[in-house]
Amino acid sequence: MCGSVSKRCNNLGITQNIMRSIESELETETKKWLKKLEEEMLKIKEKDPLKAKEFIKNINAYILDSKYFLKKGDLIRAFECVVWAWAWLEIGLNLNVLKKIR
Repeated sequence: MCGSVSKRCNNLGITQNIMRSIESELETETKKWLKKLEEEMLKIKEKDPLKAKEFIKNINAYILDSKYFLKKGDLIRAFECVVWAWAWLEIGLNLNVLKKIR
């Protein structure tokens, strides 16, 4: 895989084996957290309907963006999108805009 991680690591003089290892780990972590996020979203409901729609819209947009970047091999951006989606989710829960059902 010749993704953005390889290009950045190559500029730093990091060996191909290390680059492959970093890419593999980043892809695995991104997919793992993306799956967890999608499972978590099944348990999320609106607590404040007016504000919640915007939060859910942004979370779903970042999930879609993450999948897009994964498909393109841009692992750094894919992981970034997962982090942003989780941030929107956590902030929505902390502000009582979203609620988690059991």
